[in-house]
Amino acid sequence: MKVLLLKDPKTNDLSSDPYVKELSSHGFQTRLIPVLSFKFVSLEILFEKLSQPENYDGLIFTSPRAVDAVKLCLEKPTNKEAWEQCLKGKWNSKRVYVVGKATAALVAEIGLVSEGEESGNAEKLADHICSTGPVHSRPILFPCGSLKREVLPKKLKEKNVPLETLTVYQTAPHPELQASLTDYFTKEGIPENVVFFSPSGVKFCLQFIQELASNHLCRLKFSAIGPTTAEALNAVGVHASCTAETPTPQDLAKGIKSIGEP
Repeated sequence: MKVLLLKDPKTNDLSSDPYVKELSSHGFQTRLIPVLSFKFVSLEILFEKLSQPENYDGLIFTSPRAVDAVKLCLEKPTNKEAWEQCLKGKWNSKRVYVVGKATAALVAEIGLVSEGEESGNAEKLADHICSTGPVHSRPILFPCGSLKREVLPKKLKEKNVPLETLTVYQTAPHPELQASLTDYFTKEGIPENVVFFSPSGVKFCLQFIQELASNHLCRLKFSAIGPTTAEALNAVGVHASCTAETPTPQDLAKGIKSIGEP
């Protein structure tokens, strides 16, 4: 079975991506095409806020890119020194919430202890915050992307949990996306399964893929890395044949195997 992964790669070597390696180990003919490009913004404002932990009751990270924004701030020696000597410890005295193991791993790299990684999506993380967190008198700082969904802010507002959002990266289609997709469909043919890793991926790729495979859509199955992405597919009338139980390479492989050959 040919499987096409539409995601942001973990390294420049696409073949070493953990999803590619896991699916390939199960005998799938796997190819990864980068979907998104990111531009980081407001980094000075972000570090100014990180420098004032006393103003907040915690942090929320729902994507690896948000943590990358913090890491970029820490590339400046004076910022890194302040973080290591003082700020990191103060933030670790508060709650740091994350979605997903990949985000949690990056948060650990900057020295923070997080919780909520098993939530799987922002909605479930909001439930976790509301059910386990203390009564928040100060806002939780939420560095996020320009295409963030409003599920988490809305749910926290309903529970009277104050939140302060700051857009720290902007999301756009990868500049080579359409060319890469065209090349794949031309040279390798129609994949049996296309896996989306974000609502943005659905937005930027789905229609173009349907055009490329217009005469063979019956052969094409679509999968989602989680319920949020599956909802984005459903919203445009496409059924997700597989939704990974958790956003991990192992559960994605398990889900695709359960579909079977078309």
